[in-house]
Amino acid sequence: MSTEVMTPIAADKATAVEVDEFPPAARVAGMSMSKTMAVSALADQLRRAGADVIDLGAGEPDFPTPENIRRAAAEAIENGHTKYTAAAGTPRLKQAICDRFAADFGARYEPAGVLAAAGAKQVIFNAIATLIEAGDDVLVPKPYWVTFPEAVTFAGGRTIWVETEDQDFRLTAGAVERALTARSKLLLINSPSNPSGLVVAPDELEKIVALAVSRGLWVISDECYCQFVYDPVRPFSATQLPEALRRRVLVAGSLSKTYAMTGWRIGYALGPHEWIKAMTCVQSHSTSNPTSISQQAAIEALTGSQDSVAQMLQAYRERRDWLIPALNDLPGVTCAMPEGAFYAFPNVKGAGLTSEELTTRLLEEAHVAVTPGDAFGAPGHLRLSYATSLEKLEAGIERIRGVLGRL
Repeated sequence: MSTEVMTPIAADKATAVEVDEFPPAARVAGMSMSKTMAVSALADQLRRAGADVIDLGAGEPDFPTPENIRRAAAEAIENGHTKYTAAAGTPRLKQAICDRFAADFGARYEPAGVLAAAGAKQVIFNAIATLIEAGDDVLVPKPYWVTFPEAVTFAGGRTIWVETEDQDFRLTAGAVERALTARSKLLLINSPSNPSGLVVAPDELEKIVALAVSRGLWVISDECYCQFVYDPVRPFSATQLPEALRRRVLVAGSLSKTYAMTGWRIGYALGPHEWIKAMTCVQSHSTSNPTSISQQAAIEALTGSQDSVAQMLQAYRERRDWLIPALNDLPGVTCAMPEGAFYAFPNVKGAGLTSEELTTRLLEEAHVAVTPGDAFGAPGHLRLSYATSLEKLEAGIERIRGVLGRL
């Protein structure tokens, strides 16, 4: 028997081992960071350095979460609602989501067709991940929410753009039909639109979904801003479509905007039971469940007074009505009137710079943060959030005017 003693590796030799560069998986290497979050990070960095930054880039309500919702969260902690819950959310929350849609839209869903998640972003990732495989085509209308194509890339699918700029960014069944391919499997719809603020009319939405279903596609309807629409437009949801169409539609929603609960991270899906079941399976292995305390707060948001929603909508309307004429008064800028959400999406091609160049100039010279339209597939535009005070909007427009005047 050998009695040889192994010699320990010298410490200096161990530390000399080179560390290989991390090789990200192809599905991640093909993705890029969210430009909307990147703009907010740059604004925060300047603010920490002492700059007076006016942030018109963030898609986040400037209102506090309503007091009744905050109180419900505190009571949840005191009452011990701090444990794991079912992966798809508690029965009470799922029923509250069903009841809210029944009250608002006359829709009839059962809790088995509902999933609660850590924001609508997780809902959309779950939905795409459970449906799309390598080689599948996903139709994404332009302009698009920044996460849509990245989620498709992560799932191994191929993004097919639905072009709408030649029709003033209005999504139509004709535009969808022109984009269809032999491998089309999913259509993403976002109404009211982030970033344009435009709304797909109910009759056009039905035509679009009917076309998609007739060609064997599934549909995700992102309705995170469905409660924030301006007269004469009325709130409308894909849950109001005929049952023959809804069986291939998944509605993605969020409490983040409607109830100023961005940091609480509660979103939801309503859709076909088997799709919800598959999404629940994925979620059970990723986040387990949405935060238990946030779920209790969400129940209060959905079942309690809805007065705060109307109050926020009125404030957004007042800001919109001031901002759009002010933008159209700037040299080289034109802007359509948003019908929903809280974003303006001006065309700045007349300013003589690319939208990314102008975004940089505004941030560096005027300390105004906006998001370039390139992030949404619409170069030559900017997205400005008016989820901020009228005072800040007025100051921001004057700073933008100063930069444009020096070009």
